[in-house]
Amino acid sequence: MDLDINDFKRFEKQIILKNIGINGQKKILNAKVLIIGIGGLGCPLLTYLAASGVGKIGIVDFDKVEISNLNRQTLFSNNDIGKFKVDQAQSIINKTNKKISVKIFKKKINSSNIKPIINGYDIICDGTDNFDTRYLINDECKKNKKILISAAISKFDGHLYKFNFKKKSSCYRCFMPEKPIIEKNCETEGIFSPVAGVLGSLQANEVLKTILDFKDSLDNQMIIFDSIKYSFRKIKLRNNPDCKNKC
Repeated sequence: MDLDINDFKRFEKQIILKNIGINGQKKILNAKVLIIGIGGLGCPLLTYLAASGVGKIGIVDFDKVEISNLNRQTLFSNNDIGKFKVDQAQSIINKTNKKISVKIFKKKINSSNIKPIINGYDIICDGTDNFDTRYLINDECKKNKKILISAAISKFDGHLYKFNFKKKSSCYRCFMPEKPIIEKNCETEGIFSPVAGVLGSLQANEVLKTILDFKDSLDNQMIIFDSIKYSFRKIKLRNNPDCKNKC
């Protein structure tokens, strides 16, 4: 995809940045990113990827908008309640920039459909809220040598991590070999709505850094954000010799 005069006008504030320029903006326009889960994380993530000009975006989700979503899922309004999230998200992005190709997958991701869904994308973003799906996405990304950028939120805290499976890498199972007995997520523990915005934005930031080949990436690292203390911690994620994926 080439830049036209409207692209120059739309993205001029990015193009004038020394580390992006015309070549960097072309990379963004030609990037292929898949978002799994268009909830509290997926909404800001999609917003900033589309606003930045990512040319091909896939969205996977099977849920409909509920009133309880509206405190943090900022793409939706009262008028969207009862409608499929992917339909509404696609419509909003198309109105923002028709040049962006947004493909929707109105289905629950599972072991039977995940491979053909992720095949057309280079970077996979996990914004799901349960361990079984996270393990599935992790395993399939590792098997197919994709880049996985994931975020998780609960209460007043958030986590962001990245695994570049194009290289030798640890994986999510190295960090979390077994799922906890009690599932912790927004539905069971609640969520402070700004945390979703912060982590979704950080996820978008890491996606764009990856597209632009910035050296200071988050490969094999996790960021832990505490919104009460305003603290960020960075943790190295190491290979676990007992990992089921034999990392």
